[in-house]
Amino acid sequence: MSFMLTTALLLTMVGTSLLSGVFGMAGGLVLIGVLLVVLPVADAMALHAVTQIASNGWRALLWWRHIRPVPVVAHVTGCLLALGAWSLVLLVPDRGVALLLLGASPFLAQALPPHIRPNPERPLHGVIVGAISMSLMVLTGVSGPLLDRHFLGGAMDRRQIVATKAACQAFGHGLKLAYFGAMVADPGRIEPWLAAMAVLASMAGTMLAKRLLEAMSDTTYRLWAGRIVTVLGAFYIGQGSWLLLAP
Repeated sequence: MSFMLTTALLLTMVGTSLLSGVFGMAGGLVLIGVLLVVLPVADAMALHAVTQIASNGWRALLWWRHIRPVPVVAHVTGCLLALGAWSLVLLVPDRGVALLLLGASPFLAQALPPHIRPNPERPLHGVIVGAISMSLMVLTGVSGPLLDRHFLGGAMDRRQIVATKAACQAFGHGLKLAYFGAMVADPGRIEPWLAAMAVLASMAGTMLAKRLLEAMSDTTYRLWAGRIVTVLGAFYIGQGSWLLLAP
């Protein structure tokens, strides 16, 4: 990997961690799209997992007082059940399919009727969403769009959403790293120095975001979070469709 490409990737990691640090979402969605363009699918998934473990883990530590434990336990349970199922298949998705599903996921979550939309404060909903989220991580690299809709559907304030979702995501991406970094690919394909730099870049962006989130109101937070996810979803649907239909 060239110096310019490496620098661009690290700056992207800082920026996407800043975005996720403010909204608790969307940053990972941007980053996986970039990584899928420049790296093989399995390597992109593994490196993305490293950055997201660092970003979400650090965010969870910064906001640990606001973490709601019941949604986290339910989510972890669902993730473990799904990983057990996917470990029997060891699927690596096609790049175009991954991007198309990546873009469609926020719209599918939004299209659910109000009476069956997931609520983060209901444990059964958390288990189901956790299992679907782990499946989306295998197929697309991220589960953020679904979790965004899941957590925005409850009564949590912006700090509780960011903190609780970060804890869920840190665990989920840890399982994704185990899947793509050890189960379906040869361990050690990601250079250790690149992984270390990715961790530092993700932590830097997360720390920069704390003051911005504190200054934002809950109304503004929910308004812009929904807009960002919708725009990104539409973009990835277009990109994935182009890859699948291109001769």
